[in-house]
Amino acid sequence: MANTTDPYRAYNFKLDIAGVTEGHFTQCTGLGMRITPIKYREAGNRQVIRHIPGQVEYAEVTLRYGLTQSKELWDWMVKAAQGQVERKNVSIIMLDSQGVNEVMRWNLVDAWPVAWRGAPLDALSQEIAIESLTLVYDSLERA
Repeated sequence: MANTTDPYRAYNFKLDIAGVTEGHFTQCTGLGMRITPIKYREAGNRQVIRHIPGQVEYAEVTLRYGLTQSKELWDWMVKAAQGQVERKNVSIIMLDSQGVNEVMRWNLVDAWPVAWRGAPLDALSQEIAIESLTLVYDSLERA
């Protein structure tokens, strides 16, 4: 009988950002890559349009995290806003179903923040205050 492999759980992940020791991340969205196809026609065959790979584009990644006293992510954003971009390697680490062992990782190479959004505040809410930080990066590795 063949062994069935269950898919990984979307909630079992952690983030490792070089130089950031505090961060309670609740969500990571936008991870992606696209290769822009370049169309061309082959000489002598006007009916056939061929494609070759063009520029590689990496999607922006948005991290959502619980607001704490830590200012590390805020300070990283402020430095970028002041023109002092500090590139860091960021790893998105997928964990097994028990949430203990690493099973997969995506490395965002030379990432830096391009957008910050503060937590919505509502006096009638009982939810955790969640901020978000959007990152761009130069290349993506999967390990």
